[in-house]
Amino acid sequence: MAQKDVTHQQLIWYAYFLTVPIDKNWSVVAEIQERHFVHPFAQHQLSLRTHLHRKLGARGWEASAGFATFFQSPNYPTSDLNLVVPELRPHVEFANKHTLQKLTLDHRFRAEARYFHQLNVEETKLEDGYFFGSFRFRYRILASYPIWKINEKLVVKVIAGDELMVQAGKKVRYTFDQNRIILGLGLVVSPGLNVEATYQKWINQRETGGYYNRDILRLTLNHRLNSGSSK
Repeated sequence: MAQKDVTHQQLIWYAYFLTVPIDKNWSVVAEIQERHFVHPFAQHQLSLRTHLHRKLGARGWEASAGFATFFQSPNYPTSDLNLVVPELRPHVEFANKHTLQKLTLDHRFRAEARYFHQLNVEETKLEDGYFFGSFRFRYRILASYPIWKINEKLVVKVIAGDELMVQAGKKVRYTFDQNRIILGLGLVVSPGLNVEATYQKWINQRETGGYYNRDILRLTLNHRLNSGSSK
């Protein structure tokens, strides 16, 4: 990276994940994520995603499929162009979670297709329709370990992980897309509620060459309804 054109940016992400169980094997997850620049304050992305999950046996595996809509603002907070470009992303994934004594490891393999909204030649206005941009393949490993049990319900855990993304398609110039390094703390409030505050180092390949080097504070609320409340 030292020999490349690198743009440094700071952002804050807010995320809410709601899991609604259908039965012991099936569940629906809805999520919303808001992302904005810090200096100066400016919108970057808004993400809405829904996915259906199915447990696969008793070894911690599950499969899911879903759909996301992203609203992409300019990648530079000082941009004079106030254009928000929608992107559609259907995806499928397999995930596995297992525990080694107190250490929990979460592996996620996701494949998604990216459809971008058409723009005019100057890329200043939206046109009708979408076009296929690329396939993207993602692998994330996430580890968590409890470090402080405040009482019978409240537990503080440390979180660390990494996610690598590569892409493929006729219009793709670079196979590497991005990498996210994750480190932070989580607070388990109850079996169905926990909050997380994590730092992310986000290295993102630019289509024109060079990289975005982004420092991100991510605040996440994970909420799972119990089986009784989902009936």
